[in-house]
Amino acid sequence: MKTKNQISDPNIITDVASCTCANLRKAARVMTQRYNDALRPVNLRSTQFSILANLASHGDTPLTQLAELLVMDRTTLTRNLKPLLRRGLISSGHEEDQRVRKVSLTNEGRAVFEDALPLWQEVQMEIAESLGERQWSEFMGNLKAVISAAQKG
Repeated sequence: MKTKNQISDPNIITDVASCTCANLRKAARVMTQRYNDALRPVNLRSTQFSILANLASHGDTPLTQLAELLVMDRTTLTRNLKPLLRRGLISSGHEEDQRVRKVSLTNEGRAVFEDALPLWQEVQMEIAESLGERQWSEFMGNLKAVISAAQKG
């Protein structure tokens, strides 16, 4: 008896051309290029925009929590924070417990984020409209499911 998630033809799934990782990376590269192009006028990359967006919505955030929100390891996050720190868009300090480093959006960072937001929204809308609302909504749900499945693995 076949269970709900059992694959009926494993040959389809094990075909290298259908590699989940490779196809997600291709999609991520083309999307990253698209968003980076849109954010160029405010001198931000899509990864930097995501960091600013998370800080704008969550406020001062411990580094570990920010890494979890972004599904990024701390080393990669620290590397991505450096240009934002140099530009004065974020600040970094310690909580009372000196082991906890927290990251904050500066006033300049908030201003850059607010300038970047309409640029991001324009690309976001173009992508959603090209897929159609139903397919875009399903796609977003599928991405969340893929992230969850990969984290469990």
